[in-house]
Amino acid sequence: AVSHVCKRQPQGRPSLDDNLVIHGDNLQVLKALLPRYANKIHCIYIDPPYNTGKGDWIYDDNVNSPLMQEWLKDKSPVDGEDLERHDKWLCMMWPRLHLLKELLADDGAIFISLNDTEIHHLRAMVSEIFGEENFVANIAWWSKYTLSNDASTVSYQHENILFYAKNHQSFRIGLLPRTEEMDAAYNNLDNDPRGPWKATPLHAKSGRDGDRYSMTFSNGVTWNCPAGRFPRYSQSKLLELYNGNQLWFGKSGTSQPNKKTYLSDVKSGKTVGSMWTYKEVGSTHEANEELSQILGKGAFDNPKGTKLIKRVIQVANVPKDGIVLDSFAGSGTTGHAVLALNREDGGRRKFILAQCEEFDRKTRRMVNIANNITAERLRRVMNGVKNARDTTLKKGLGGSFTYCTLGREISIEAMLRGKNLPDYETLARFIAYIATGRAPDTILQQRGPDGLFWETPTRLYYLIYEPSLKFLQSPDSALNSTRCARIAKMAQSRSKPATVFATHKFISQKDLTSQSITFAQLPYILEGLRLPHDPNPIA
Repeated sequence: AVSHVCKRQPQGRPSLDDNLVIHGDNLQVLKALLPRYANKIHCIYIDPPYNTGKGDWIYDDNVNSPLMQEWLKDKSPVDGEDLERHDKWLCMMWPRLHLLKELLADDGAIFISLNDTEIHHLRAMVSEIFGEENFVANIAWWSKYTLSNDASTVSYQHENILFYAKNHQSFRIGLLPRTEEMDAAYNNLDNDPRGPWKATPLHAKSGRDGDRYSMTFSNGVTWNCPAGRFPRYSQSKLLELYNGNQLWFGKSGTSQPNKKTYLSDVKSGKTVGSMWTYKEVGSTHEANEELSQILGKGAFDNPKGTKLIKRVIQVANVPKDGIVLDSFAGSGTTGHAVLALNREDGGRRKFILAQCEEFDRKTRRMVNIANNITAERLRRVMNGVKNARDTTLKKGLGGSFTYCTLGREISIEAMLRGKNLPDYETLARFIAYIATGRAPDTILQQRGPDGLFWETPTRLYYLIYEPSLKFLQSPDSALNSTRCARIAKMAQSRSKPATVFATHKFISQKDLTSQSITFAQLPYILEGLRLPHDPNPIA
């Protein structure tokens, strides 16, 4: 990992708690993120390959089956002549969407950009993975304001953004900022001390015939509900509004009344619509111009713009200290948008971007997009872009990020040979995740002699481990009677059972069970069996 910090800040050290740009296949990146970020990502935005049939993506996945590897070797790249290209694209997306769901917080949301080529297939797949009840909307982004005269049939001017919540009961959509035009509709014609208001009808389009009535007020005006309409309020409520000076009878004081709706009572923002226009969130042309200012023309094909991603983050209702993930990071727009929002409102949002190498058909070579494009854009927008039209971007947005590459996978075979042993915290987080399906907020730094590394509301977790084959093969790495007594005492004092991860033990499971201790043997527990005793460790 390498740290990149704004030039006006002290040079930082690499940290996995920083903003992250990760170079590697996103399937493996998502797996690597789970022990630290499972159920913690507030917003996921991805812009996967559109599978247009122009040979614009290569199916690259880590599959162990020799038969599948041979099949994929013959079947890539995917182009328009391939009758199986839709199946391959869906096979590419399936495992990634499952991992993205695990990373997403219970109150989080995922947004997926796509054109019409795969949108109907993708929606069916996402509904199966996330649940049809968690579908929020298929946003239409009016992305192109010109027509293509060379279009064979219809000139497409929009793209889709598929929008799902992780859990619709927990998710709360963010409202958009109110505009000056919206607020201009409110005034204060009668100097009402409650402030500006606008007149709204007392009737509605729907209701029951028996609810219709008329009312004569003490000022002599009779309100008659118009034909074909129904009262919004009961007679008692209407009288209450009148006595509270919340009805407006026009400048003459004798007109049919309306209710005064106060600006102070309306929502703090406006409702999100299903059509996002280029005037609101930018166009594809604007996104290209934006990137060309930073990296030069032609640096990256079809980037998304920061206005669009900022809108996504706002609608996802990401808190000011929330995390945004983009596992098809491309030109790094998502990171740029997070930095820009933080600069605007003083937020501390964090981004995680993943980008693999791509094959350049012009040079016939693999290109490190993550470093040359994604990270380079972020370096420049943090430090300032000399020729930028935007003054804030010219000065620089500030911030920092850590550039990472994937390490070797934690595996039983490697641990048995003592090769590529992970450090204590990495293994502890990995174990916590496979044991519970949750990522711990913190790993205890003061572990003590027995290796207590995590405590949940229902259980204590211990790891007896050092990244040394000599230690792992020695009696020091065992759960012995002395350690067992101390752990049992701690478990009793905390009124919760304990799970101990170690390579071996010198005490029977019968004795451990009587002391509310479960032993999990390393490295075999790493096969990924989720322990059944703590399914929901986070209170």
